[in-house]
Amino acid sequence: MDSRHSERGFTLLEVLMSTAISLIVIGTALTAFMDGVALNDIATQSADSSHSLRSGATLLVRDFMQAGRGIPTGGISIPAVSGGAAGIKRPGPTGTAYYFDNTTSTTLSAVTTGKDLGPLVNGQRTDIVTLLMVDSILDEFASQPLQINVPTAAGNVAKVATDGSSFDVGPNTGWITGDQLNGRNPVKPGDLMLFTSPTGNTAIQTVTRVASPNVYFDANDPKDQFNLNQRTVTAGSITQILGTVLTVQRVLMYTYFVDTDDTGVPRLMRALNYAGPQSLVGVVEDLELSYDIVDGVTNPTNVRDLPYTAAGITYTANLIRKANVHIGVRSESISAKQHDYLRNHLSTTVSLRNLAFVDRYK
Repeated sequence: MDSRHSERGFTLLEVLMSTAISLIVIGTALTAFMDGVALNDIATQSADSSHSLRSGATLLVRDFMQAGRGIPTGGISIPAVSGGAAGIKRPGPTGTAYYFDNTTSTTLSAVTTGKDLGPLVNGQRTDIVTLLMVDSILDEFASQPLQINVPTAAGNVAKVATDGSSFDVGPNTGWITGDQLNGRNPVKPGDLMLFTSPTGNTAIQTVTRVASPNVYFDANDPKDQFNLNQRTVTAGSITQILGTVLTVQRVLMYTYFVDTDDTGVPRLMRALNYAGPQSLVGVVEDLELSYDIVDGVTNPTNVRDLPYTAAGITYTANLIRKANVHIGVRSESISAKQHDYLRNHLSTTVSLRNLAFVDRYK
């Protein structure tokens, strides 16, 4: 045997040292890997909540900016309790029964506030808001807006029934057939139609059925969920403005609120008229709204609900010039590292461009 070649193996000490070093290296690698996974999870959840925040806020802000488009400054007349009318229903979260104020107010404003009317989420009440605007796309089918009962017109003309229960679109058949390729939806049951007289008097009714060339507003029809078609009242209905040339336009009413979807997750909801609410992207846990008022004197700010009374002065929603929006969202799933949802909050202000803006600081 060649003595120069030792058959001696590793000593126990060498094995223990190499094992310890290997474990340290593997442990360090695993720790770095787990930290990387955790950071990736946090980044994913953060991006998810940020995307939800942007998606929910963008649509709400856009509709706030459009609020009041084509709506008279003083609002739209509605059937009034003083004229014998019943309550006018307001869209809201599932299972709620909210009403517009047709007792102390005789008009429907472009913005109807709703402090703490939303569901309880994480122990906190949320707000709702209802926004009105004229649908300018429908106007493209006819003159802007469509004139009816024009006395000098001949032949096939648009005209309203003598009791206001329907109107004939005349040659403006696009109002009934629509133009889906260009995104123009036809008039359909559940739509709101605004009638305006030459003197600025208004009335609003809900479409209950359509049978070309007529659009109908049947009273006590289940499709009139707002309860607007109360033509027998003596104040606020279309009956009071019949007998003259009228213009007619479609009105869009959007109501925003937080509610749980089919899976029990709280989301920002957007309801068009009285149709079922649409669940928007994002797990929205908080919606807080306040408003800045311009009256040319005191200009109250951060008013949560209107009408609002201060120093003996009552401010209505027609004086809103800016909306202050706060939205709180969370990630869709729990972060593995934080063992909780990741949450983001956004606060922004929106100047309602269709209402007169006044710089209160000048």
